[in-house]
Amino acid sequence: MTTSDAGDAGDARRTAEEKDVLHASLDRHRDVVLWKLEGLDDEQLRRPMTPSGTNLLGLVKHLASVEYGWFVETFGREVEPLWFDPYTSEDMWVGPEETTEKIIAFYGRARAAADRVITELPLDAPGRPAWRDGVAVSLRWVLVHMIEETARHAGHMDILRELIDGAAGDHRADGD
Repeated sequence: MTTSDAGDAGDARRTAEEKDVLHASLDRHRDVVLWKLEGLDDEQLRRPMTPSGTNLLGLVKHLASVEYGWFVETFGREVEPLWFDPYTSEDMWVGPEETTEKIIAFYGRARAAADRVITELPLDAPGRPAWRDGVAVSLRWVLVHMIEETARHAGHMDILRELIDGAAGDHRADGD
C-alpha cells in the first residue's frame, strides 16, 4: 500500500469531473511507464528479463500499439501505419532496427492520438473494436480498460527495473 500522495494528480483532479479523473489516472500511469526507462542504456532497456523475453522497451511498444487500437481505431480514427503486426504479438518485442528513440516517439504519438479522442468524445460515445467482432464499447469502458492495462504493465516495469539496477518505487521521489 502506498502511503504517500507524491505523484498523485493533485487535489483539484481528485474532485474533477469523471472524464478528467479517468484521464488523469491514465496519464499518471503513462508517465510512470516513461519514468521506468530513465537512466538506462539501450542494452538494459532491451534485456529480456523473463523466460518469455519481456523487456522494458517491448512493453512501451505494446502500450503504444494498444493505445492506437483501443482509442483511435475503435473510435474510427486513422492509425499511423504500423511496421509490425500487433495481432501476432510483434508489439511485445523490439528488433535491432527499432531504436529507443523510435519506440518512445511512437508511444508519444499514440498517446497524443488517444488524447485527441478522449478530448473530443463524450464518455458514452460508442466505439467498435474490429478485433472484437464489432462489439460496441463506450469511451468510459475503454478509459477504464486502458488504465488497467497501463497500470498492469507499469507494474511489470517496476519489477523489471528493480531486477536491472535495483531502482524501485511507483512514483518519483520528488513528487513529479
